[in-house]
Amino acid sequence: MLRSRGVSALLAAVVMSCADLASTGAFAQAAGSSGGNAGWFVPKTAQPAAGGAAQHAAPRATPAPVPLPPAPADSEEAQSQTPPVLPLPPVPASPDIPRGVAPPTPVIGVISVPDVMRLSTAAQQAERVLGTRRDELARDAQKEQGGWRDEQQKLQAQAKNMASDQIQLRERHLQERVIAAQRDFRNRNRIIQEAAQVSLGQIERELVQIIRQVAASRGMNLVLHREQVALSQDGLDITQQVANQLNTVLPTVFIPAANVDPEELAKSGTMPTTADAERQQAAPAPAVAPAAAPHR
Repeated sequence: MLRSRGVSALLAAVVMSCADLASTGAFAQAAGSSGGNAGWFVPKTAQPAAGGAAQHAAPRATPAPVPLPPAPADSEEAQSQTPPVLPLPPVPASPDIPRGVAPPTPVIGVISVPDVMRLSTAAQQAERVLGTRRDELARDAQKEQGGWRDEQQKLQAQAKNMASDQIQLRERHLQERVIAAQRDFRNRNRIIQEAAQVSLGQIERELVQIIRQVAASRGMNLVLHREQVALSQDGLDITQQVANQLNTVLPTVFIPAANVDPEELAKSGTMPTTADAERQQAAPAPAVAPAAAPHR
């Protein structure tokens, strides 16, 4: 029975760990790389135990420290506590800087990147696909946790009629099942996160280029985040124009399949890259053979 209680405590800690893992939002984490840490599990601070004898226990008396008399101002001890003034080397003289070219007159625009991501069809696609995978992971984790609890209850109910070596064998098998499931859940969660990084990386890379192009088309040489600006006029906001251009250029993104590890895909060299797309565009179109003349 002692060992049965031991595995119960172990399973309780493991179930809490897997519940935290299952609640992690992979796409929200990757999206949070540009704006926060949404989706990460933050453990609650431990609450003090209420009630019980702890409330009525008398505090232990602690002897108050005896204050020491201050040392005389002219004593060696007081002088040693005064930080010495150390000499510094001379500061070298900085030569005059020749007059340079004045910066251009700023033409300012503002943009809201979170709004662009919300309007992006590619971002919506990635969130929809990866959100489905995240929900499936959470369901599988909950189902597995239910299996652990059922096995634990069976073991506790049957322990009184089992030999000690049989109890140890059942406990070992249950522990191995828990460890294997935890490893599988962590690996699946990592794959979802990396797939989100792949999809969001494509959007972010294209977004930088489009912001530069839209700003140049409007004669802007300085674009600020709208969330950091206290006041701006509608004519300075390029959010909608950038979102429209992003949806035109990048309506969808490549998302690794659910059963494909992005790391293995990258090592294999089959991950679609910008170089592959440019190579396909530069390749000459296949020649079309002329149709044969019909026989008369």
